[in-house]
Amino acid sequence: MITAYCSDSKQLELPDLSAAARLPDNAVWIDMVEPSREEEANIERLLGLEVPTREDMKDIEPSSRLYIENGSVFLTGSLLWKADTNLPMLTDVAFILTGDRLVTIRYARPKSFALFIAALQRIPQERRTGVALLAKLLETIVDRTAEVLEQAAASIDILSVHVFGDRLKKIRRPSNYLEEKLKDIAGYHRTISKVRDSLSSLSRLLTFLSTIPAMQQDTEARELCRNVSRDVQSLSEHASFVAGNITFLLDASLGLINIEQNAIIKIFSIASVVFLPPTLVASVYGMNFERMPELHFAYGYPASLTLMVVSAVVPFFFFRWKGWL
Repeated sequence: MITAYCSDSKQLELPDLSAAARLPDNAVWIDMVEPSREEEANIERLLGLEVPTREDMKDIEPSSRLYIENGSVFLTGSLLWKADTNLPMLTDVAFILTGDRLVTIRYARPKSFALFIAALQRIPQERRTGVALLAKLLETIVDRTAEVLEQAAASIDILSVHVFGDRLKKIRRPSNYLEEKLKDIAGYHRTISKVRDSLSSLSRLLTFLSTIPAMQQDTEARELCRNVSRDVQSLSEHASFVAGNITFLLDASLGLINIEQNAIIKIFSIASVVFLPPTLVASVYGMNFERMPELHFAYGYPASLTLMVVSAVVPFFFFRWKGWL
């Protein structure tokens, strides 16, 4: 699907574009969403340039993602997608500045684009140029990324409370409680990892964008681009801090699981040691030799029981005295 946004707030869908011999002069933004090869050819004919394909956008080399060709600026960035689900992903989006128009090519629907389209009416008509719209769109993308990062950081704080628990409340947790929390930690780790990758891609894109002549000539767009670049840098630092918290939380969870497992093993070990002396006594007096002095002892049975109890109690209090229990 292809949508053209004009400076007078009008929108033209693909049927209108394909029927026209050329694009309207006031078309400032052309948004291509999952375009077919026929739609790509149609845009190439109308704009007189070769748009990158989906395979071209997947190239990770900077020279293939950020370049100028025949006066048009080609930028490709990795944006966060499906951030509100359990499986956040990155999607590659191409930004093309040709003349005074902005062209975007995407094969996903990041929420930042919907937010930008909703706010497009608030942009003054005289500021609806390709460079200005690109700067505002990048600002919206970074703001959305910051929102995702903020939500993830708040959720990680809540998860930390759940993992370590409230010291004032002695609540017994289920046996697999921490194992389930490990899945949540892994999910947040994936989200933060995707956020950091997206911010790294946007940082390279903004650095390249600030050097092009069209951006240098637009003072307001240049200043906005500089502010967005600073925001990306601060968000990258914050994302690294959150990633460190996730690593600590993961290590702490694994440590708590090991402590619980060691406590269980310690109980079994102490129980086996406590019951070992009574078992020895019972084994001695369970032997069937013909001559055993205690066999004819009138109080032999209660005496053996007493000896078994004493041999079990003494190790127990010894372990308590040593602080092992």
